[in-house]
Amino acid sequence: MPSTIAVKVVPRAATEAVVGWLDGSLKVRVTAPPEGGRANAAVEALLAAALGLKKSAVRIVGGHGATHKRVQVEGLPRAEVERRLGLSKVDAHRPAR
Repeated sequence: MPSTIAVKVVPRAATEAVVGWLDGSLKVRVTAPPEGGRANAAVEALLAAALGLKKSAVRIVGGHGATHKRVQVEGLPRAEVERRLGLSKVDAHRPAR
């Protein structure tokens, strides 16, 4: 069963990175611009690599033209997605370190 996660994307960043959880969304930075689906493709590739999956296992299913997206991950439950990313969720009431 696929799992779906909320993702906040920062396109045209200096470096590509999975930043961490913030207010229930996973924040990621990609160097690609938000034109012609390039940032979306970069997000899918970045998350697939971070999770150790094929690119085809990660796809954006909502928010194609927005910075807030819904991303579906095939083959992993949400708890395993979070474990593989190795990130702890940031409490909305505490500043990120």
